[in-house]
Amino acid sequence: MSFWLMKSEPDAFGIDDLKRRGTEPWSGVRNYQARNFMRDRMRPGERAFLYHSSCEAPGIYGVLEIAGTAYPDPTQFDRKSPYHDKAATREQPRWFLVDVKFVRKLERPILLSELRAREQELHGLMLLRKGSRLSIQPVSAEHWDQILALE
Repeated sequence: MSFWLMKSEPDAFGIDDLKRRGTEPWSGVRNYQARNFMRDRMRPGERAFLYHSSCEAPGIYGVLEIAGTAYPDPTQFDRKSPYHDKAATREQPRWFLVDVKFVRKLERPILLSELRAREQELHGLMLLRKGSRLSIQPVSAEHWDQILALE
């Protein structure tokens, strides 16, 4: 089983939104490496942290589950969507998504500052690499357990 970290801006979509909706398509990803993680590596039942980014207190706010296998992101075909891609066709889609399911909100957020303070313990965690802005990142089982222990 693989573990993941998925970033979202909480004013666009946060853990409380996912809790209300239960299950949601993780749409709008427009980075090839993040797309490849969803399309090629994510499997139903795997777990992910929901990380709030671009906010006053960035950090991990909840746990979600990958609820299905990847499928073409319909926003790429919608001319009214900010995620429309004129080069994508239904025969050859460029962008994929997975559905995610709410598991739980953390008892307290695990803030980026706290993770950075434990950089030696969490050595190799992609989130802590300088310049790492990828919206979907793998997390090792060891790091998963270490991060949950901080809660």
